[in-house]
Amino acid sequence: MTNLINLQQAINEIKKSIENAIKTAGTEGKNNLIRSQKPIKLLHEIVKSDLIKNNVNPELICPKLAESHGELSLAGFFKRKNQDVSIIPNYLTKTEEILNFEGILYGQKDNYGFDFTEQTLTINVRSQLSSSAKNFDTLYERTFAEALNLHLRCEKMVLGEFYMISVNEYDSNEANKKSVKYKKLTNVDKHIEKYLLSFGAVNGRNDTKIDHYKYERVCLLIVDFSQSIPKIYYTDEELKRDNLLPKNSIASIEKLSFPNFITDLLTIYETRFGKDKFN
Repeated sequence: MTNLINLQQAINEIKKSIENAIKTAGTEGKNNLIRSQKPIKLLHEIVKSDLIKNNVNPELICPKLAESHGELSLAGFFKRKNQDVSIIPNYLTKTEEILNFEGILYGQKDNYGFDFTEQTLTINVRSQLSSSAKNFDTLYERTFAEALNLHLRCEKMVLGEFYMISVNEYDSNEANKKSVKYKKLTNVDKHIEKYLLSFGAVNGRNDTKIDHYKYERVCLLIVDFSQSIPKIYYTDEELKRDNLLPKNSIASIEKLSFPNFITDLLTIYETRFGKDKFN
């Protein structure tokens, strides 16, 4: 399949597109590009590509590869939300249902129904291309609230979270002059440690009866865009060597790194719902 993209290719393209936008139109160009969602859509394509590489039928993925329309709006306990990437099992059909639990969805029609919702694997994709210190509380609260919303209604549902942060941020003063430069966050190692500890706390939900705020698998992608070829961090040793994690930290990226993200989700799904559901 010609449209499959690997992680490094996508990250390289994100760097290139943002830096070209700065050189062409300064800060406004960068902001317009990010608002267009073109950079984060590349991350969506990474997730879809890796699913297909792991033998998921492309026709079961919503939205389809290289498309951005067709997201499923699934109802949890508190609200509906468009899921960035969903994989629908090959045996499922939609069954209309009237929601009767407390909350703002009470009495509303759910076009998909409980079984369809619970047995759909969903992965949401987010990125923080500005400073990793900005808006952390709000972004983190939103992250675990999404898992809680769906698991309160569908406790067996398999959820993934793919979250990218940047080690360095673009220097806005230089960007105003259409020049690309990076500035390193003060105490960047502590900020990255906070992300690792926080996302580690919502990763690895194994028991369907508890920990509804957790995801079955989280990927925290840490990228240094200031290097000519952006560096993606996969190990604690790499982070510590580049002074991005305190040497004595208990925080770890090992269970949050990308290489096994999709395979872990598919394995968990198979354990809960059986084999060959995505062929």
